[in-house]
Amino acid sequence: MNLDLKELTQLAPIFRELFKGYHVNQRDAELYAQLTNLQDQYRALFRALGFELVCDRRGFYYFVPEQMGAQVNKTAQRLALFTFILVEHLADQGRDPLAVLDGGSLGRDELPPLLEKYRDLFLQAEVTSQEELEEKVMRRLSQLGFAFDDNGVYRFLPPMHRFLDVCLSVQQDRDLAATLHSSALPLPTPVLLDDADEDEIVIIDTATATEPDKSEADALARAIAEEQALLEAEA
Repeated sequence: MNLDLKELTQLAPIFRELFKGYHVNQRDAELYAQLTNLQDQYRALFRALGFELVCDRRGFYYFVPEQMGAQVNKTAQRLALFTFILVEHLADQGRDPLAVLDGGSLGRDELPPLLEKYRDLFLQAEVTSQEELEEKVMRRLSQLGFAFDDNGVYRFLPPMHRFLDVCLSVQQDRDLAATLHSSALPLPTPVLLDDADEDEIVIIDTATATEPDKSEADALARAIAEEQALLEAEA
């Protein structure tokens, strides 16, 4: 394919955003439009540079780089764990988690009871206060294009489906287990390990002591690999 760089008028901002782990979506109207209109050209160029440009059919683009750092992986852990917690919390309230996380919103005033209810899990993710929850989780969701802060209301964007897909997969496993066994089973819950593998988020099935496929979680960590530099710059 012959590339005409003159056509790629948004190359610099597109690469900058994707490189730092951001998910370009329809809210980024100009960047999203050019990626959509010149998708093959951008994909070929980025492939030549060593990056995989992924276009999700639900309306967002992201990079899957080859390398990932420990701090970046911990950020991915926190975001994935937060999604699992939020899905369970919303379901307990009788609210549809998919409706909230697929274009819905969460008020800042809902964070304190959420933190209190799941304090033990948040402690494993090194989140001990509402300030840390907003800084380490909600702010990162905004920086990476999963959500945005709308005057005290966090509105979720299509890239949240990357985490939702994992949650729904776990729920399907739960439903299948409940169907196959007449007795109550310990169902898989998300935990963070504190041993040598502490930089990986693992869904542990306590009934079978096996681990499901972590390829999506690994991909999430790789997709935000370059955020480590951003974290260090802000420190």
